[in-house]
Amino acid sequence: MGLISEVLLLPFAPARGSAWAIRQVLREAERIYYDPAAIQAELARLEEKLEAGEISGEEFDRREDELLDRLETGLRSAAGTGEGTGEWTGGGTGEGTAP
Repeated sequence: MGLISEVLLLPFAPARGSAWAIRQVLREAERIYYDPAAIQAELARLEEKLEAGEISGEEFDRREDELLDRLETGLRSAAGTGEGTGEWTGGGTGEGTAP
């Protein structure tokens, strides 16, 4: 039955291949978006902008909360998949440590 179904589904092979490629691109984009090192670097740049007077304290707080939420989401999903260490040292933002 496996051979027959493969032959019958052969016309859909390009669509299945495209779907696989799209899933791979999406997975890599999510990995980069939720990468703790990238988020920590963004937090450091954000703090530099605050110290340079380029953004207000309110803007800093809003964007910092977004980044910390993203970091938490990334660490939670990495812990669920067994990837990463699940540790975060705060990145110099004064936020302490997160599990």
